[in-house]
Amino acid sequence: MSGTVTVWSWDVAAQALKRLAPAFENQHPGVHVKVVDIGYDNAYDKISVGLQSGSGLPDVLTVESDHMATYFSRFPKGFVDLAPAAQKYKNDFDPAKWAASSDQQGHLFSLPWDSGPVGLFYRKDVLKKAGVNPASIKTWDDYVRAGERVKAKTGKAMLIADVTNGDALFPMLLQQLGQSYFSADGKVAVDTPAAHKALGLMQAMQRKGLIDNEKGWDGLVTATKAGKAAAQPIAVWWSGTLTSEMPELKGKYGVMPLPTFGGQGAPTTNNGGSTLAIPSQSKNQQAAWAFAKFMLANKANQVSMMKKEGLFPSYLPALDDPFFHQPQPYFGGQPAYEVFASLVKKIPPINYTDDYSKASDVVNNTVASVLLNGKSVNGSLASASQQIASATGRQSAK
Repeated sequence: MSGTVTVWSWDVAAQALKRLAPAFENQHPGVHVKVVDIGYDNAYDKISVGLQSGSGLPDVLTVESDHMATYFSRFPKGFVDLAPAAQKYKNDFDPAKWAASSDQQGHLFSLPWDSGPVGLFYRKDVLKKAGVNPASIKTWDDYVRAGERVKAKTGKAMLIADVTNGDALFPMLLQQLGQSYFSADGKVAVDTPAAHKALGLMQAMQRKGLIDNEKGWDGLVTATKAGKAAAQPIAVWWSGTLTSEMPELKGKYGVMPLPTFGGQGAPTTNNGGSTLAIPSQSKNQQAAWAFAKFMLANKANQVSMMKKEGLFPSYLPALDDPFFHQPQPYFGGQPAYEVFASLVKKIPPINYTDDYSKASDVVNNTVASVLLNGKSVNGSLASASQQIASATGRQSAK
């Protein structure tokens, strides 16, 4: 094995790969690794152009999990099928992430990297002031009741969301119930009992003043710093934002699993996370696979990426490391990462399909019209289902 392995990535993911590349080179003396930070804003334009033209791509690509289905559906021969080499590692990875990288025939087009298990971050001081015991919040109905009490006692909301421009809350709630915008067999699934439950919950919270509507990421961070909400259902990577940008809130946060729908659904979902894929046009596929395996199917490297870059592993053996069970000072000594480590295996796998972005645009508008304009949940979801079916040529599921 020899030659150069060129890798495209961005931000902390690129930093992690650059940091660990020398260790890989030491194990493979004939191989040189070149990690290129291509920046997130232009990454998918560059990847799409390379797949369409059949040239210009590197040996290894970073691709977010929710983008993979679109790519391997549109370009079924664009990536190396990793299943023959990686199948023996299947049980060692987050099942939801493995499914997101696979097609219906069992081909695996990328190796899972980091996961985004979602839990509930809550302000211990605010809930205490309102007389709410966090342990009493088992269901979303409990959450709404707690929110009403918090609102009455403190004037604060129960979560922050960008309902004007689309938000992660609706798909998060859907995934809790084992569903995406599409069913397992690819039908449009936004006018289903699960979708009605999810949007109905959001509408109830909006009507009771429990959602603080803020614009985008900056709005979320600013409102959190200002203490506008008592809780936030969000992925584990939020801990990095809290510790780095809000050190003054140290000791005020706790974490717990998500409330469930009266015992239905999982106590978590997924938001974010990425993979490493090998384009078929790679001239050094053997070394590229060795690199991906070294980085992602490796306990020590995955623990290192969590400690240094905050990338929560999809590789399950890494979660046994003592680091994930240590008390975290920011969370008042609570072993916060242990909560998320216990949730990873419970994330429901869902079917993104290559039409996910088309559906997302329709759904975002639908959610906004229900929450901001008072439109009915039933009529809005029925209309959204028809729009998506028309735009994609897919049948609707009930």
